[in-house]
Amino acid sequence: MEMFNHSLGHLFDQIGLPSTPSAIEAFIESHQLATEEHLEEAPFWNASQLQFFQEARYQDAVWVELVDELDTLLHKTSMAR
Repeated sequence: MEMFNHSLGHLFDQIGLPSTPSAIEAFIESHQLATEEHLEEAPFWNASQLQFFQEARYQDAVWVELVDELDTLLHKTSMAR
């Protein structure tokens, strides 16, 4: 079994976004989603990013845990209400 040790920074690299801790934090703070909005429905993803998320979720890829983590982080403001 192949082991992967990916981080949120690796995920941001994979989807073509700046991956420094400060860049990730800034992205999350400025891209919060409404409670009922799904990660894949957000208007700020491009086609290849959407495809990556969909494949990660539907194929239970090694990235799915990080995609889920990103989803949670993008909903953190709505979760605090």
